[in-house]
Amino acid sequence: MKFLEIAIKDLRAEFRTKQMLNSMMIFALLVIVIFSYAFGNEATLEVKVLNKKVVDLLAPGMLWIAFTFAGMLGLSRSFAGEKEEGCLEGLKLCPVDRSEIYNGKVLSNAVLMFLMEITTIPVFIVLFSYDIKNIPGLLVVVVLGTFGFIFVGTLLSALTVNTRTREILLPVILFPVLIPVILSAVTATGTMLASGDFSEIYGELQILAVYDVIFFVVAQLVFEYTIED
Repeated sequence: MKFLEIAIKDLRAEFRTKQMLNSMMIFALLVIVIFSYAFGNEATLEVKVLNKKVVDLLAPGMLWIAFTFAGMLGLSRSFAGEKEEGCLEGLKLCPVDRSEIYNGKVLSNAVLMFLMEITTIPVFIVLFSYDIKNIPGLLVVVVLGTFGFIFVGTLLSALTVNTRTREILLPVILFPVLIPVILSAVTATGTMLASGDFSEIYGELQILAVYDVIFFVVAQLVFEYTIED
């Protein structure tokens, strides 16, 4: 259970300053507010009806744009902070399996992501006047999609930590790998916002679950080599 100690160490350091958490929340809320403002100044009833249809189509994508880009801020600093403070070598010298380091980083990143999402979703619901018919279903989609994002993002964050252009390189290599997660999560989120019928998203949930399991297992196997200099 050494990964818990690593996660607690990271979270304690973060909660002292709340630098990354505040940045993630502000970025996500800004995205939602900007999109809300863009679709919220209708003049006529006909335009309102048309705009509502457009919003229903685009809203899931808006939500996941906020999640992924805000989450990218946290992922980019997940190992970079350790590198800059000279702590990464200390972690690598710890007498534990290297996968414990990965698991600890995944847990701390997940906590920050979920805190950001818990703040963002209510604002999204209010600004876009959504009546969520199946909140548990929406939460399942968000949790599976978020873990897929974190499993891959944490691994690639470790892979790019020793590069000089890691802030640029990480999104470039991460988003193509995340395409199955983003497409499935956006589709399932749209269904939950529109009808709330859980039976309609079994296919997307299966894709998300399989993706999560595959990349979590792969990360356990290759992380030891990923973190090497």
